Amino acid sequence: MNRQNEAKRLPKVVMLGPELKQMGGIATVENLILANMPSDVEIHHIPTHNDGSVSLRVRLFANAVWQSIWKFSTEDVDAVHIFLSQRGSAVRNAILTVIARAYRKPVIIHAQSSEFHVFYDNLSAVGQLLLRSIFCQCAYFIALSESWKRYYTQSLKLNDSQAVVLPNPVQLPAHVPDRSSSENATFLFLGRIGQRKGAFDLIQAFAALPDEQKAQAHLFIAGDGEVAKARSMVQELNLGQCVTILDWLNPEQRDIYLAKADVFVLPTNNEGLPLALLEAMGWGLPGITTPVGGIPELVTSGQDGILVEPGNVEQLSEAIKSLIDDKDLRLTLGKNARAKVEPLNIHSYCATLVALYRSASHQSAPEKVAAPEKIAAKN
Repeated sequence: MNRQNEAKRLPKVVMLGPELKQMGGIATVENLILANMPSDVEIHHIPTHNDGSVSLRVRLFANAVWQSIWKFSTEDVDAVHIFLSQRGSAVRNAILTVIARAYRKPVIIHAQSSEFHVFYDNLSAVGQLLLRSIFCQCAYFIALSESWKRYYTQSLKLNDSQAVVLPNPVQLPAHVPDRSSSENATFLFLGRIGQRKGAFDLIQAFAALPDEQKAQAHLFIAGDGEVAKARSMVQELNLGQCVTILDWLNPEQRDIYLAKADVFVLPTNNEGLPLALLEAMGWGLPGITTPVGGIPELVTSGQDGILVEPGNVEQLSEAIKSLIDDKDLRLTLGKNARAKVEPLNIHSYCATLVALYRSASHQSAPEKVAAPEKIAAKN
């Protein structure tokens, strides 16, 4: 194949990450990519992790290693796209990076972690050195925000050409519901129910509302995790009339609740860039959330959402009250939220990934990769 045809050929990629049916943000991003990537881009997904027993997880990872070696040794692979979280994920993906580099395959590491800094900073000096020496071999290291890029660049000793900011994508609904006739306010939380995401703070904040506001609002909390504890709190605080705890929602169920919600709430303590928040903003929902991870680069308090301090139940309750009382503010923030995430649509995101794949496969002369909004403008 001559150089001109090689440049035009769309890349062949091996994607390594959680099982596609697994709950959580990484699997959601994987599924979005696979569903929306141009049909002639060949991506072979190899699952590296699931939520099963330890023995099942070990067998799955061993199979991922075997499949990767087989792919790298028998087929043309232009790039290896690895999704990175923390703890066990970092160890697994370090092993897979070493294997890919042993076969001279360019690696794109896609960091989706909310607590990598906690994990990495608690490693021994030797452990940090090992991870740095492995991950710095990547062609590109994708961070979800500028603040995360600075952290990874400094901690892993990446150079400026390696670190790339690519916020998570959003699949925008064709139509945003007309919420102007909503008299009461429906609040929605989606994610892992527990302390890290602030679900228990949210229940306490609803309990602190005056009775008048409780009568004008309803909160739905949906997800996995400590569901039983959340239901127990609701019962103990006599919130059964205004708070409903649901289990994890599939995509179709999620969209139903996003369509009927008026406000999205995610009072989280640690984040990368939460996909649930992006999805909610795409549905025209104002978000009440916290300035952690990449969130303050996405949400401008008072313009397209409200930011509160992590763990500050009183401040959270006041923000909820303000959006119950002021429908016009809800509508304005929601309209602005939709506009904010439009440049992050999945089609622009996939175009950026294709550019990264191509560039990674030509490391001798890497091309400059355009930001998602610039690619969207071209298209």
